[in-house]
Amino acid sequence: SFESIPGDIFQLGNTSYRILKIEQGRVLVEDAKGMPPNIPFWFGEAPSRSAELSVAVSRLRAEADRRLAAGEDLGTWLSGTLKLDAAAAQQLAEYLTAARAALGSLPTQQTIIFERFFDETGDQHFVIHSPFGARINRAWGLALRKRFCRKFNFELQAAALEDSIVLSLGATHSFPLEEPAKYLSPATALDVLSQAVLAAPMFGTRWRWVTTTALAVRRNRNGKRMPPAFQRADAEDLVALIFPDQLACAENLAGAREVPDHPLVRQTLKDCLHEVMDADGFLKVLERLQSGELKVIARDLASPSPLAQEILIARPYAFLDDAPAEERRTLAVQSRGVMSIEEAGSLAELDPEAIARVRSEVWPSARDADELHDALMVAGFLTDAEGARGNPDDALDTGWSRLFDELRHARRATRAGLAGGGGIWVAAERLHEYLAVFPGATLEPALEPLHEVSAPAREDALRELVRSRLEMSGPVTVKVLSDLLGLNSGEIEFALLALEAEGGVMRGRYTAGITETEWCERRLLARIHRYTLKRLRSEIEPVAPADYLRFLFDWHGIGAERADGPAALAAALEQLEGFSAPAAAWEGDILAARVGDYASYMLDQLCAGGSVTWMRLVPPRNDGDERRAGPVRGTPIAFVARDASHHWRALTESPEAAALNLSHPAQTVHAALQQRGALFFSDLVQITGLLRTQVESALGELATWGLAASDTFAGLRALITPAGKRAPLARSARYRLRRGIAPGVNEAGRWALTPKPVIAGTTLSNAEALTHLAEVLLRRYGVVFRKVLERENGLPSWRELLYIYRRLEARGEVRGGRFVDDFAGEQFALPDAVGALRAIRKQQRDGTLVSVSAADVLNLTGIITPGQRVPVQGENRVLYRDGVPVALQIAEEVKFLADVTPETEWALRNSLLRRKRILTSGTIQ
Repeated sequence: SFESIPGDIFQLGNTSYRILKIEQGRVLVEDAKGMPPNIPFWFGEAPSRSAELSVAVSRLRAEADRRLAAGEDLGTWLSGTLKLDAAAAQQLAEYLTAARAALGSLPTQQTIIFERFFDETGDQHFVIHSPFGARINRAWGLALRKRFCRKFNFELQAAALEDSIVLSLGATHSFPLEEPAKYLSPATALDVLSQAVLAAPMFGTRWRWVTTTALAVRRNRNGKRMPPAFQRADAEDLVALIFPDQLACAENLAGAREVPDHPLVRQTLKDCLHEVMDADGFLKVLERLQSGELKVIARDLASPSPLAQEILIARPYAFLDDAPAEERRTLAVQSRGVMSIEEAGSLAELDPEAIARVRSEVWPSARDADELHDALMVAGFLTDAEGARGNPDDALDTGWSRLFDELRHARRATRAGLAGGGGIWVAAERLHEYLAVFPGATLEPALEPLHEVSAPAREDALRELVRSRLEMSGPVTVKVLSDLLGLNSGEIEFALLALEAEGGVMRGRYTAGITETEWCERRLLARIHRYTLKRLRSEIEPVAPADYLRFLFDWHGIGAERADGPAALAAALEQLEGFSAPAAAWEGDILAARVGDYASYMLDQLCAGGSVTWMRLVPPRNDGDERRAGPVRGTPIAFVARDASHHWRALTESPEAAALNLSHPAQTVHAALQQRGALFFSDLVQITGLLRTQVESALGELATWGLAASDTFAGLRALITPAGKRAPLARSARYRLRRGIAPGVNEAGRWALTPKPVIAGTTLSNAEALTHLAEVLLRRYGVVFRKVLERENGLPSWRELLYIYRRLEARGEVRGGRFVDDFAGEQFALPDAVGALRAIRKQQRDGTLVSVSAADVLNLTGIITPGQRVPVQGENRVLYRDGVPVALQIAEEVKFLADVTPETEWALRNSLLRRKRILTSGTIQ
C-alpha cells in the first residue's frame, strides 16, 4: 500500500510481514514472527489465485466426486495417480468424502452448492460454494450483499475466499434456499456491483492510490514524506469536491449514488471492478446461471459442512464489509471439528425425534379452565378433535371438553362451526380475528368480539391465526393448515408467504417421508436444529425433579459450604429479588441459610447504602373499617434492587391512602412525609407533635399497607419484634448496648412514602417491567416453567411471560427446551444453568440432608416433588435428602415421609429442627 512506511506490519494469508524498505516500487519485507498487523485490512489486499488454478481445483473436485459416487477409494487414487504423500492423500480423501456426504455433491465450476445452517444464537448463515476464485467470488458476494440490503433492508456481514462466499443472515431473512440464484441478472448486475463497491472499503483504498499516482494528492512536502493520516485527509477532501455523493449523509441520498464522469473516479472504479475483482468473469457466471448451464444444489444443514469451515474462520482480508473481526456473526458458529462420514451425512437430515420433541414441548397443556384459555390465546384456535384429545403426552388426560364447557359457560370462549363439518374453539379475545376470516360463522354461544377497534382485514386476521398456529405446531404443510381451517390452499399459502417476508417462518423439507414443502416457525426450526446436533443432547436431556431440587440448592448456595461476607448477601438478595416472605423469616431462616457469617448489620448496611430496599409488594386486603395496627412476624415483605424498584411498583397495585381508614396518627405522619419528604424518626416526632409511641404505631400502620418504608431493615425489625423484647424508646443507646438489645425504630434511618407506580397493572404494554420480572425469575430458578412459579405472588399470566422468554430465546440469551422431566409445556433456562444441571445429574446421590424453612422460595414440596404442601410459615420446615422430602415440621409436629430406623430418626430430627439465632453485631449461632 502506498501509505505504508518502514516498520509497518501487514498480513498476507496466515503470515505477518514487517516492511524493511520501500524503493522504486519494490517492498522489502521480513517475517514478523506472528506479530499482529498495524495496517488495517482494507489498506492491503491478499493476492487471488489465477483463473487457470481455479479450473484445476474444479477439475480435481469433479473427478473426486465421480470416483466417490462410483464407490472407489479416493485415497488410493490421490496417492497413486497424483503422487501425493500417503498421509496427505488420506487426509484429503477423508475431507472430500465427508464434504460430499454432507452436501450430496462436491462443488465445481459446473455445479455450485447453496448451504444454510443455524448458529448457536438462532441466526442463519448462507454459504455459496463456488470454486471460481476470490476475484469472482468477491464481486458476487458484494453484489449479492447489496441485493439483500435492498430486498430486506438489512446490512449483511459478508466474506469471500477462493472457493466460497458467506453471508450472515438476520432475523428478517426468510426465503427459499434456491431463490438467491435469481437475485442478480446479467443485465443489471454491473450497476448493482458498482453501487456496492462505492460503499466497500476497497474504494477508499484504490481512490487514494489513484489520486497519489495522478499527483492530485501530494506524497511529499518540503522534501519530507507526508504522514499517512494527512494523505488520507487530503484524499477525502478531494473526493468531497469531485464526488460529493460518496461522502454525503445517508439521510440526504435518494436512490443510487450518481457517479460523476471524472477520470479519477472512472480509474478507481475500473481498478476495483477489474483488478481487485473480475467483473467480466462474474457476469459470465450469472449468464450461465440464467441459462441453466450452471447447476445449483440447495442444502439446509443442521451444522456447517466441512467445506464451510474455511470461510467461517476467514481472516480479515476476506471481509467484504468494515465490521471488525471480533464483531463477526460467524463467531457464533461452533465448529464441530473433524467429522466422520456418518456424522457429515446426518447434517442434512433433521432428527425425527427432535421434531417430535419440539412439537411436544410447544403443544399446550391445560389442567384447568384458565390454562385452557391461555392455550387458546397462544394457539389462536383448537379443533374439536384436538380439544377432545387434550395433551397426547399425558396418558391420564381425558380431554379438555369439560374445561371448554366451563369457558363457554363463563362466556370466555365459544365454538365456531366449519362449513365442511366439525368446529373450532376460539377465545373471546381472538374472536374478532376469526370473524374477519369467517364473517358468517355460527357461534355456540353467540359472543360479541371484545376488541373495541375496527375489525382487521381478512388477510391480516388470517395471517395472525396462521402465525399463532405455527408457534405450537412445528413443521406443517399447507394442506394440514387448510384442512384445519377449512380454507383453500391458496389463501393459506398467501398468508405463509406474508409471514415469510417478515422473516417469521421458513419453508423446506424437514420431516422424513414428506415430499411436500413444509413451513415452520423460525424459532422452533432453530431449536430443532439444535436438538439434532448430537453434542448438545447431553445438555438438554431432562433431569428428574429431585435432581432439579439438588440443582436449586447449589444454585442458591444452600448446603454445607455457604459463602460469607456482604458480597454473598448481595448475591442472595439479587436471586431473591421480589420474592415475598414473612418478615420474621428473612433473617432467621432465608438469608442465614445462604450466608455463613450473616449478621443483621450487614443487611442494614446494604439497605443504607442504597443497593436494596424492602417493600410490601402484596398489600393487605382493604376490609373497610378495619385498621392495621402494624406489621407482624407473618407480614409478607420483599427485597428489591433500588434501581429496579420502579419496575416492581409498576407491577404492584398499591392502595391509595385516601381510600384507607387510617388512624389519626397515621394520617398525620403520612401528611408530614408527603409534604416534607424523607424524615428521621425524631424529626417526625417534632413535626407532628405526636408522642414517640404514637409515631411508632403510625409508621407500623403505614408499613403494613405498603405506604412507607425506612432506609434500613432495622425499622421493620423493630416493628415486628414483640413489645416485651424491645427497650423503651426513651432508653439511651448505652442502655441497649449493655443489654444486647437491637436498635429500635428510631434508629432505622429516614422514613419515606413509597413512590406511586408510573404504570399500574400487569399488562403487556408495560414491557420493561415484565422483561425485568422474567429475567429475575430466571436468576432465581435457573430453569423457568409454569409449575415452578406457583409459589410466586402477584405474577402476570404465564402467557405474558411466555412471549418474553421466546424473545429472549430468539436473541440467544436463554435456552428453550425440556430440562426438567414430568412437567409439560415450554421450559427456558440460562446457559449456565444447563451446564450446572448436567453436572448435578452426573453426581451420585450420597444422602445429603438439606433443611429449608417453609417460608423459603425452595419450599417446593407438593409443587416440584409429590406430597402435601407445607404452609408458608416461618416455624414450619422441610427436610430433603438428595432432593426428596423425607421429613416435615408443621406446628412443632414432626412427620416423617419415609420409613426411618431409631438410629436415623435422631439424625433426621436434629437436621430438621436446627435453629439459628441472629446477633445484632455478630454472626448466626
